[in-house]
Amino acid sequence: MYIALEQPTGAHLLTPDDDEVAVPVTLRYTSDDPLAVHLVFPAWISLDEEEVTWTFARSLLAEGLAARAGLGTVRLRPHGPSHTVVELHTPDGTAAVRFETRALHRFLTRSYEVTERGGEPAEPALDRGVASLFGAA
Repeated sequence: MYIALEQPTGAHLLTPDDDEVAVPVTLRYTSDDPLAVHLVFPAWISLDEEEVTWTFARSLLAEGLAARAGLGTVRLRPHGPSHTVVELHTPDGTAAVRFETRALHRFLTRSYEVTERGGEPAEPALDRGVASLFGAA
């Protein structure tokens, strides 16, 4: 059975000149992609005026709530006692988005109600990964 979990939340885009821009973000988790979480940003925040979704490992979110985590395009780190910063890296630059840790933790806990921690099936993800290595869709 397919289950989609969405949690609207507020966040703050941290600018290079130490300003903050409030931005609504939707946190999304789906049972058909149990290894991933999605951050959905509204169209008005992107340069091409289209909704932007960043997808990364649910385990990275769990790690980043407690300590620095991530080496690639998505990195997380605690920011004081009650916030977590998600850094989104592209060839054009980096965006830092600050969330209330409590909101991210609540979302993660709710995702474990859909698919418990460690209960993700590995076979479909492995099959897709192996297929992509050999050019299959």
